[in-house]
Amino acid sequence: MSENKISNRKIICKQLSTNFREATEIHAHEIDLATIKADEVVVQNVVLGINASDINFTAGRYFPDPKKIKLPFDCGFESLGKIVYAGADVKRLKKGDFVLISVYGAFTEHMIVKEKQAHKIPAPAPELLTFQVSGLTASIGLTEAGEMKENGGETVLVTAAAGATGLFAVQLAKLAGNHVIATCSTEDKVEVLRKLGCDRVINYKKENLGNVLRTEYPKGVNIVYESVGGDTFTTCVRNLAPFGRLVIIGAISQYQESDLKVPGLPAWLPTMLIQKSATVRGFFLPNSTKNAGEHLKKILTLFQSGKLKVPMDQTNFTGLESVADAVEYLYTGKNVGKVVVHLNPNTRKSAL
Repeated sequence: MSENKISNRKIICKQLSTNFREATEIHAHEIDLATIKADEVVVQNVVLGINASDINFTAGRYFPDPKKIKLPFDCGFESLGKIVYAGADVKRLKKGDFVLISVYGAFTEHMIVKEKQAHKIPAPAPELLTFQVSGLTASIGLTEAGEMKENGGETVLVTAAAGATGLFAVQLAKLAGNHVIATCSTEDKVEVLRKLGCDRVINYKKENLGNVLRTEYPKGVNIVYESVGGDTFTTCVRNLAPFGRLVIIGAISQYQESDLKVPGLPAWLPTMLIQKSATVRGFFLPNSTKNAGEHLKKILTLFQSGKLKVPMDQTNFTGLESVADAVEYLYTGKNVGKVVVHLNPNTRKSAL
């Protein structure tokens, strides 16, 4: 880093593909501090968050008009870093502050963001990175899209429950006074979910989800927090209770398909939803940020009081070169909790 320029590397998408490794490359360039606007800060990233939708982004699925996509473009959704430069009009933050960032283009060693896009945190603790995407998706998705109430006393099903957002969802549903069902793929994950308070954990490699729901929950499920898609989605819809709400926050089983085809609606779906007065809703966090500050405060308070646990996947990924490895690891289904990449090895242990 010279007096006026910062050497930087970032991951860019060079071709559209669900194969993150093939779609991306590391690009070296310089950041000229003379070009930084008065309301901007330069953040040196120390931890990067990995999300299932990283490959949706490299496939161009998050752009309004795929035909108008201009390559290359920057990748990544979230990071934690330290401010190394602040513009003249920046008042709330200062050089040396640690911040959370959730903007497109986060897979970079340094990034330029508006002051309002950087949220100050007390320490570079990787656990805090999980709150801005995984935590908010669970909190807002359950309460606003899923209409989950405090002391609700309902039955809530969370699929892919051992992933980062699933772990938030099962705990928030339980804290709200609900009976919580969780699905996962290994006995290690079963144990983690039981320790977090889940009432019924279904290892779908050993038990059939549909059979369990029909046998043990004949009245149906009130809320489904669904992120798997495919046959799991169909099973969940079929087992909704009267006035049930199914919230789709993802479809990870389908993301790696190169061409996501939109099938026709099953003939039984409209009639079943009508008969049960049930609803199926899509939820995408960037469209639902109006009350994000309130939700973030709530889940951070729960975390600080010890009521909310944040399990982190313990697999070590270090440096931009390992981002593709981390994305591929996420799709093996082996992770328990949030998968992150450390740019600074010293942040591997919590600073809290």
